[in-house]
Amino acid sequence: MPRTIWSGAISFGLVTVPIHVVSAREDHSIHFHQVHLEDMGRVRSRKICEIEDREVAQSEIGKGYQWDKDTIIPVLDEELRELPLPTAKAIEIEAFVPLDSIDPIQIGEGYYLEPDGQVAAKPYTLLRQALERSSKVAVAKYAWSGRERLGLLRVRDNVIVLHAMRWSDEIRDPAQLKPEEVELTDDEIAQAEQLIDRLTRDDLEGEDFTDRYTQAVEQLIDAKRENREPPTAEEPEAPAQVVDLMAALKESVAKARESRGEDATVHDLPKKKAAVKKTAAKKQPARKAAKKTTSRKPRRSA
Repeated sequence: MPRTIWSGAISFGLVTVPIHVVSAREDHSIHFHQVHLEDMGRVRSRKICEIEDREVAQSEIGKGYQWDKDTIIPVLDEELRELPLPTAKAIEIEAFVPLDSIDPIQIGEGYYLEPDGQVAAKPYTLLRQALERSSKVAVAKYAWSGRERLGLLRVRDNVIVLHAMRWSDEIRDPAQLKPEEVELTDDEIAQAEQLIDRLTRDDLEGEDFTDRYTQAVEQLIDAKRENREPPTAEEPEAPAQVVDLMAALKESVAKARESRGEDATVHDLPKKKAAVKKTAAKKQPARKAAKKTTSRKPRRSA
C-alpha cells in the first residue's frame, strides 16, 4: 500500500468525507548517488549554519522569510498549520464544471483519495456517483506545504482522484511565441489530416509507449556490473530541413500506412485553385500588471 501523504476531509456543502491522500503514480526511474570518481566515495549534501560555521541537524532547521537584506522573519510549522483558513484542514469544493472547460496546462500531479474508515464510505460513494452521473469535475481549494492550492476532483475506476492545478496567474501568456502568419493550401491541410488519421489510436498501450530510456540504463548497469561492453546505439540521422512540405506529408502518410500493414500508396488529392490563408488569431489585450502597493507580501512559490 502507498503511504499516506495527507489526511483530512473533502467538504462540499454540508457534506464531509474523511479521506487519506496517497500518490497515484509510481516512480520507476533509476536513481543515482553522487560519488567521488577517484575512489567511488559517496558525496553528500551537508547543511551548514553560516553564522556558526557548523553542520546542523534537521531538528534545528526551520523556515524563515527574507524580508529585506538584513531581516529574516522566522515562521514555525505550527503557525502555518494553524492559519485561519478553512482549506488548512479540508479540501473545500468551490464549484462543479465540465472537464473540457479547464485548460489541460493547468492540471498537474494526481493523487488518489482513500475514504478514511467505514464512516466515510457512504459520503465518499455519494460524491463519486454524483460526479459520474453529472459528467462534471469538482474544482476545490486546499492548503499543503505552506500555500493554498487549487485542485480538480474526478473519478477513475471508482476512486476519486485529486489533481493539483496551477492558478491562472501562474500560466504564462503564449502570444509572444506564435510564428508569423503563413499561407497553407487546402491540399497541405488535407494531407496533415490524413496523417493524423493514420496515427490515431484508441489507447496508449504497447511497445511505443514504454520507457525505453530506463530499459537502456538497466542494460548499461548490467553490462558494467558483468565487466562487458555496454550496448551501443546507432548514430541518429540529423533532421533534414523541410523544403517541400507536401512531399514530406505524403511520405509521412505512406510510412504510417506501411507501419500498420496497409497499402502505402498515397493518392493525390484533387487540386484546389485558391490557396487559403491561415486565419489570424485575434490578439487579446495584454493583461495589465497588478498595481504596486507599498507593503511587501511574500510571493507564492511556483
